[in-house]
Amino acid sequence: MHVYLVIVYIFSDFCLMSFAYKVRTDVQKDVAERQAVLLLTSAAAARAEADAKAEADPYRPQQKPAYREPYAPKPHEPYPSKYPHEQHSAYDQKYPAHGKPSYGKPSYGPSYEKPYGKPVYDSSYEKPYGKPAYESSYEKPYGKPDYCDPKLPPKCETNGTNFCLEDYEYPEYEIKAAIEADYYLGKKYSDVPEQSADDLVDGLTRYQEEAFDYSYYSGPLVDKTHWIGPEGYICPSDVTYARPKRARNVNGEWRVIVQDVLYYTQTQRMETCLFPGGDCRTIAPCYKSQCLQKYVYHRMLSFDPCDTYKGLFIDIYRLPSACSCHIPY
Repeated sequence: MHVYLVIVYIFSDFCLMSFAYKVRTDVQKDVAERQAVLLLTSAAAARAEADAKAEADPYRPQQKPAYREPYAPKPHEPYPSKYPHEQHSAYDQKYPAHGKPSYGKPSYGPSYEKPYGKPVYDSSYEKPYGKPAYESSYEKPYGKPDYCDPKLPPKCETNGTNFCLEDYEYPEYEIKAAIEADYYLGKKYSDVPEQSADDLVDGLTRYQEEAFDYSYYSGPLVDKTHWIGPEGYICPSDVTYARPKRARNVNGEWRVIVQDVLYYTQTQRMETCLFPGGDCRTIAPCYKSQCLQKYVYHRMLSFDPCDTYKGLFIDIYRLPSACSCHIPY
């Protein structure tokens, strides 16, 4: 029991000593902080008072620059003018001993106008490639085209028909560009390139139909009175499986047809009467028969040379399709 009391007493004494030491330490720390604040305050006040006195003193020394004196900047002085009598006043103040010269501004100048004056001869080299005196025929391969008016017949139309099978003014380059720029060409184009009587005429071969030409119907075997002769059509006609390159549409305007450009072709069977309005073969004259030309409308992929911005489009053309015999009532 006594031991326990001794231990309690010692522990209590230790706690009291620790508490007293902590209180003393805090008090000393507080005193030191107060002293430091007082010292800083007094130093700041002394510096402010010294600065105020220095600014009030008119004889205080000027503060030197941080750089060395030889490299210190000098105040700007204007350069003297070109002629001495027009010098700036600052120049006169800096050099008072020299004064102004008695002579004035020189009046002479260069006797020549330009080091290389205008030549006395007529300079024809001002434009190295001027317009030639002759008319250039190479600007367009076939001269100025005549088909810019869509209703004006082109040069290839010489036989009075509404189409051209050959065309030396065919705009192949422009059509190639239009084909490359048209993303929907596959939906507009279709053709059967190989056509003949074997596929389109019943009971007649290709070679038989090819033999029915003008020389065949005009030969010695044909009687011109009643057109009696060998086999053939009642109305003499010329059949071609052609690819027209230019034709007149149903509105009377000439269009270029896409033909033989890249791999695109448009083949049409055209049958033209050799003697339109003539008598039919093997028909008695009393019937007053007559051979009439028939036509059919064709839809073909076309190009307008007068308006290239249209691109490629489908147009409708009236082309000869058959030559039939007609007996009036």
